[in-house]
Amino acid sequence: MRRSLVIGSVLLALAGSVAARPAAAPALPERLADTGGGTQLITAEAPAAGSITGTVTWWNLRRGTWVKGGSTPARFGAKGLAEGVSRKQGTDTTPTGLYDLPFAFGIKVAPAGTVHPYRRVDNRSWWCQDDRARSYNRWVEPRPADCRASEAEHLIAYPTQYARALVIGFNYARPVRGRGAGIFLHVNGLGATAGCVSVPAAAMDRILDWVDPARRPHIAIGTRSGPLAITRY
Repeated sequence: MRRSLVIGSVLLALAGSVAARPAAAPALPERLADTGGGTQLITAEAPAAGSITGTVTWWNLRRGTWVKGGSTPARFGAKGLAEGVSRKQGTDTTPTGLYDLPFAFGIKVAPAGTVHPYRRVDNRSWWCQDDRARSYNRWVEPRPADCRASEAEHLIAYPTQYARALVIGFNYARPVRGRGAGIFLHVNGLGATAGCVSVPAAAMDRILDWVDPARRPHIAIGTRSGPLAITRY
């Protein structure tokens, strides 16, 4: 009889500890206001607005549940992050918000498994950041006369960062002049970026091998909490 009471007490204690265990937190995409409507999502999350480092994670939506595909340390703008809708060009801040991923590009050939549209960089390839130019925030080949070289990026001049990259659709569909241009997810350079998100080269290759335009991929950029919280987007 005593043995039965002891066993019963142990089972009750174990049941109580299991019941008291908190439920697992929902995956980050499940806490976002919007994920873009597709089944692939990249999250770029920084600890705070002034942070220059954080985490990039890529996710797949499977049977209604977001499943992590991979994760890597990331770098942000040298001046941290800023609200995308009010960001100013030349501030060295990474714009927060939810964006599509129009195409990929690179000085190197695309990874073998890449299905996302991919453009090869050569000596004629520029990204126009001149807000006076008709081609503001666009890839141009060659650089047009109204896009000043001092206000454009000669892509081939960045063999490390632009070995492989994804265009982030910030200020891209309907560019607002002065808000910013040339925001990419690219390979790490020596330190913080001028406003892009960067990751190690091996992670960039994995992302390009994973991303699929048929699954309408997006990227959400923000902070863990506060006014720029990633969950707002």
